[in-house]
This record gives sequence, structure tokens and C-alpha cells, in this order.
Amino acid sequence: MTDDDRLLPRERILLAASRLLAEHGREGVSTRSVSAAAGVQPQTIYRQYGDMQGLLNAVAKAGFAAYLEAKTTGEHPADPVDEFRAGWDGHVGFALQNPALYALMYGDPRPGVESVTADIEAALGAVLRRVALAGRLRVSVERAIPQVLAANVGTALALLSARARGEAAGVDSELSTDTREMVVGRLMDETESRGERQADTPASTAAVSAAALGASLSAVDGLFSAGELTLLGELLARIGTDARR
Repeated sequence: MTDDDRLLPRERILLAASRLLAEHGREGVSTRSVSAAAGVQPQTIYRQYGDMQGLLNAVAKAGFAAYLEAKTTGEHPADPVDEFRAGWDGHVGFALQNPALYALMYGDPRPGVESVTADIEAALGAVLRRVALAGRLRVSVERAIPQVLAANVGTALALLSARARGEAAGVDSELSTDTREMVVGRLMDETESRGERQADTPASTAAVSAAALGASLSAVDGLFSAGELTLLGELLARIGTDARR
């Protein structure tokens, strides 16, 4: 008896589908292939996961859960901007190591997988909040999250597409690093001390301060009502937006 045989049918099905996706891509994950690899009847898949889409959603969720676990248990750089860089590189690295899974998540969006990407957004938001609390984020956390994701996911998909065309792997690091640094330069302040920021204008100072205050609102539970917190958050976001114009 192998280790796989000791697993419950639901676990065997998930493991088989994950392996087939990694080895053969989305097209390799079918009812017939999964049932054969897992040693179960096709109807067992439907009893456990509802349908093949439910199984694919579970595969995506399990794959990203493993990525997030590794991401959150590692050591964080002391500098929050360097932590952001490490997170960006980790995201791209995960995509390149798991192309079929990543394409399933971001290149082929499907109903029912939003909760997985929401976990990614929450992890990114936590990093950006630390950047903001350090007084180094030029826009609100809420505004930064979709901008960073658009750039990070777009970069990863572009690299996967380049690899599929057989282009040199050396492009990976250059494209990812250049795009990452453009995002850092646009959204963050690299200097760690306000006294070092010779080029600050009143508008940019206001934007950074608004982002820092917005990120710290969670620490004032009970001081404001939910409506007041929402209004304050909107006002701070507006300050950051107007200061960038």
C-alpha cells in the first residue's frame, strides 16, 4: 500500500488533480483522468466536489494556501519596502514554478475562486499597511492594492507567455525587477527618514501622512463609529489622490 492509498477519497482526488494540472495543464484534468489517477469512480468526484469546476477551485485554493503558508512563516525584512520587494519576487517566482496553477487562477478567472485571490490581496494589504505606517506609502493602502496586483499579476502572466514562446529565461529577472522598481518609485518613498527627503513637497507630505493615518485607523477601535471611520477613510484617500495630481 502506498502513502496515497492511505488517503481518504477526497484527498486522493485533490492530489491527483493537482498532479495532473502540474504535468499536463488544464486540459489534462478531466473526469476520466482524475478518477483513474485517484483510483475512484467518476461519481465519487461529483459527490466530493460537486463538479469538475468545484474540483479545480479546490486545487487552486490548496495550491495558493501552501504558497501563503510558506510566505507568512518566513522571516520578514526589517525594511517594509524591502518586504514588499520580497513579496513581489515571491509572487512571480510562484507563478513561474506553478504555471498551470497560476494560469488557472489569474489567466482563466472562474466563478468560485475569488476567495483564494482575496487571501492574496489580504496578504499584500498587510505588507502595504506596514509601508504606510512607516510613513513611506504615497497613496492609501486601498488604492495601492489594485495597482500593485495589476502590475504584479500582469508581469507574471507576461513572463509565463514569454516562456511558452520559448524566449530566454534571462528576461524573467530583468522584466520583473524593472516593473517592480517602477511600482516602488511610483507608490513608495525609499528613504527611511523624513529628514532625508529633500524633494518632498507639501502635497507629497500630505499624501504620505494621509496614507499612514489611514493605515493606523484599525488601532483606534471604539473611538469612532463605523460610519465615522468610513468617512475618515474616504477623506484620507481623497487627500492622497488629490496630492498626486
